[in-house]
Amino acid sequence: MLIFKIFRTDEWTVLQTEGETLGAPIDLSDGYIHFSTASQSQETAAKHFAGAVGLWLIALDADQLGSDLRWEVSRGGAEFPHLYRKMTMDDVIWAKPLPLVDGRHQFPEDMA
Repeated sequence: MLIFKIFRTDEWTVLQTEGETLGAPIDLSDGYIHFSTASQSQETAAKHFAGAVGLWLIALDADQLGSDLRWEVSRGGAEFPHLYRKMTMDDVIWAKPLPLVDGRHQFPEDMA
């Protein structure tokens, strides 16, 4: 199962350059890296990245993250995946731009 992280361009660049990251400022504050499932990603973008340009959608395989990935209740009582370790480039399955078109982020069709 793929899970997804939305990064700003500078956050994505750090991961590519350094090979690892503890995530975005919200992740550092909370002590884990926030992810979303395919069905949760659009709401995450709308809630936390409304109007933002220069975003990237990063896909990871949840099954490859082992016990450091925990599913925890969050927004609306839904379980969200949280990673309790650094995210590495080795974790990344793919990364794609997340363009803003007419005020909405356009997600790739092959997210599932």
